[in-house]
Amino acid sequence: MSALSRGLISRLRLLSLNPTAAAAANANATTSFTQTQYHFFRWFSSEALVEAAEVAEERSRVIEAKPGAMSPSSKRTGLVAVKCGMTARWDKWGARVPITVLWVDDNIVSQVKTPEKEGFPALQIGCGQKKAKHLTKSEVGHFRAQGVPLKRKLKEFPVTKDALLPVGMSIGVRHFVPGQYVDVTGITRGKGFQGGMKRHGFKGMPESHGASLSHRSIGSTGQRDAPGKVFKGKKMAGRMGGKQRTVKNVWVYKIDPARNLMWVRGQVPGAEGNFVFIRDAFYKKPDISLLPFPTYFAPEDEDATKLEPLVADLGEVDPFMVAD
Repeated sequence: MSALSRGLISRLRLLSLNPTAAAAANANATTSFTQTQYHFFRWFSSEALVEAAEVAEERSRVIEAKPGAMSPSSKRTGLVAVKCGMTARWDKWGARVPITVLWVDDNIVSQVKTPEKEGFPALQIGCGQKKAKHLTKSEVGHFRAQGVPLKRKLKEFPVTKDALLPVGMSIGVRHFVPGQYVDVTGITRGKGFQGGMKRHGFKGMPESHGASLSHRSIGSTGQRDAPGKVFKGKKMAGRMGGKQRTVKNVWVYKIDPARNLMWVRGQVPGAEGNFVFIRDAFYKKPDISLLPFPTYFAPEDEDATKLEPLVADLGEVDPFMVAD
């Protein structure tokens, strides 16, 4: 049934339930319309193609914080974390493997976007704390309109409709599971204006005869009369770093629910103290049966300050192998 047919049927149903309005709709009726009847018939003759009852039900839908079943097409929200620093671990051959420590600092849902209002489902996550005098008036108004505390960093994550969470809900580090893969996005360290050797890895000029004071030069950059120019995109000296980059398939080694800390294998973009965004891996998708959906809901009698760190099962194949 088309949308037009559904709209007409719903309006005819309303007419049948209101005899007064049905009589007024008759062309031979001479009674005057009330204001309510006028707006009703104006709405009836409009080009609205959706059923009003369905729209009202969707708009009044209350998002409940309860666990559910994750499907292969479901998409959970991500988290905002602070890069704390780096440590190391040694594999079975004694090689040093770097590990990055991330701090999930008081993440809460600061805004919910639904398909009925914004046209797409998404969650805005706030991280950290900040004073009102350090925020703009529009930012303070946004937080007060949503009824959530003032946050230092905001990030919007697209999700599916079944993964929506209510505003103000807190999300901890147990949103992720040790042993899964995640994608980490951050702003790389800014290194300023650098030459071709440091920026692009050029080998430089000869260091023996015939290369006076040009050992780190990039060499020729163009041709002769044809084409007589330097092509766009040529690798040359310039600003290095300070760009958004994503490291994919980062392995979660350990999480500490008491301190909201996460240890991941390898490096992630950014300097210490920078914000990074963590999502479920896109390529190495985790097992949906192990992930809490839409997030982890702690029992009422659980004391998070007394929980022990959770370490991933290394299994038969050491994931910290240098060759991996």
